Formats: sequence, C-alpha cells, structure tokens
Amino acid sequence: MSETWKVSIPCTRAEARALAADNLFISSSDSTPTIVASETDVSRPDEWMIDVYCQAEPDTALIENLLQLSPSAKAGKFQPLVELLADEDWVTLSQQGLEPLRAGRFHVHTSSDQPSDNPKLTNICINAGQAFGTGHHETTMGCLQSLDRLKKTGHRFRNIADVGTGTGLLAFAAHHLWKDAKIIASDIDPVAVTVTHENSALNAIPLGNRRSQIRLVQSNGLDHPALKQRAPFDLIIANILAGPLVALAPQIAAASGAGTVLLLAGLLSRQKAEVVRAYVREGFRLKHTQLANEWPSLTLVKSKKYGWVRKPHRKKSPLASDYFGEC
Repeated sequence: MSETWKVSIPCTRAEARALAADNLFISSSDSTPTIVASETDVSRPDEWMIDVYCQAEPDTALIENLLQLSPSAKAGKFQPLVELLADEDWVTLSQQGLEPLRAGRFHVHTSSDQPSDNPKLTNICINAGQAFGTGHHETTMGCLQSLDRLKKTGHRFRNIADVGTGTGLLAFAAHHLWKDAKIIASDIDPVAVTVTHENSALNAIPLGNRRSQIRLVQSNGLDHPALKQRAPFDLIIANILAGPLVALAPQIAAASGAGTVLLLAGLLSRQKAEVVRAYVREGFRLKHTQLANEWPSLTLVKSKKYGWVRKPHRKKSPLASDYFGEC
C-alpha cells in the first residue's frame, strides 16, 4: 500500500462543512485528497475536525490553501497537524462505526449492522471505503429524500444517469424506485467505479446494459460514448461540487430533453444562486429545494422551449419565480 499522509485541522462546525464541500484547495496537489469531516466531542457541537488524506506529502501550497479556507485556522487559533500514517487503509478506518440512517424510505447501513425489518423501508448496504457517498453527508441524504419525493409525486423514469456516483448509493436508490429503468452510473475516479461494482454485488443489484440493470462507466463528466449514446435521459442525478456542476451545465443540458428532471447536490446554500443561474441559461427551471442544514438539493426541469419565453400578452416585468420556479 502506498504511503498516506494526513492533515488535521480543528475548526468550527460551519467551517468543517464548508471546507469539505470546497474543491479549490486540491489543485496544488499531485493526487486528489480524501476529506473526512467529523465531530470531535458531542458535548461540544461546534468543535469539528477536518482530516485530509493524501497519497503524497502535503506541500506548502496545499497547507496554505487549507488555512485560507478555514478562517479560524487563518486567524492563528488553530494550527494544522501533518503526519505520515502507518501502512493501513486510513480512509476506511476513519469511516467505520457509521450508524445506520433513515432518509425517506431508505435505510442505509453497513454490513456490520442489521438491515431494517420494517417492510415500508428499503435497505441499502454501503460499507465505508475509498469513495464518497455513504449516505451520512447532508448532500446524499438530501438526494435520497428528493428521489423519494419524486416517486411519491408520481414521477416515472425509464432512462437515468447518475453522474459522479461515488459508492453507487443514489443509483441503487433509483433502481429500487424505478425497477424497469435503464440506469448508467459514472465517476471520474476509477476507485469509485470499482467500489460501486463491489457494492452492487453486496446489494444484489444487477449490472448490465438492459432495463432493470445498472451500467458502470468511468467518465469525465458526460464524455463517455455510452452516456452520449443513451441520451437524452429523463432523470439525471449529479451529487458532486458546485464548481463542477456549473462547468457541466452545457454537457448535462445536451444530454437532456424536454421535461428531463435534474437532481443537483454537493453545493452550499451560498452557492445555490450561481448553480441555478448556470442551468437556467441552459433551459432549466428550478422546481424544488430540499434543504439539510446549509446543503440544498435542487430539483430542476428542462423546459420545452430553451429558457424562459415571455408570453405575448404579458406586459409587466418578469418575476424571479419566472426564472427560478418555486423553491
């Protein structure tokens, strides 16, 4: 196993969540770090810790960017601790002990926990590992709740894409909700594709290119030929980060048709306006926001016509809701 370095930064709860969602600081690193945010003491809810795991020794630029993204650390209140770890899978170890959770109709647990015996709940087993998406972050929980809401409101989907699948959790949830759908799950990280493959076996999820199956591909955005061939999708899920979401707007729009439902997550509330604007420019309208703390999950719909069109008889200035829909 390659060497692993860890950078630990004590910080506030708000700073930990904001830092974990921001990918600006990783650009100075030769390898993509894994970020784990955790509460250090339940009796002190504002005291959190960010642990950043790297496959190479963190350089000065990475440390400086970490400090800039944590106001408390930048002010000199906290100092980062850098250490070379023993030859163990510290990413997995850091995520062990996760408690089962309920999100909508889904009960997400690890293989060390018993599945729920409630017939109204759908069990999904996701073990801790070297890919994001165990379900315990607000973004993933918000997506599970949003998918459950779409099902309850009568939506039916037959062609689904999960972009940035991580552990495969959201693709699995979509499979349970729309059994006859063709689903394709992609991730830029080959480790995530491998983890999703393993988790599919753990959950008896059939893999393949037919209906009621999930196809796995490694892809940078929607560049993979299989994604282009299957488009347009009637449901696209993208739980990644605000920056990539904005950058992917043209690709996602090109893979969408009139009425395509789009579920976006991985952004903070302060990033919502920028993300929504990027998709409104591509012809989407915001229909619903599922908010978990400061992490919104956005449900948008592709308009039948590109963007907003003024009706001929309307003379007053358009309202914000004409562009953004109902939140």
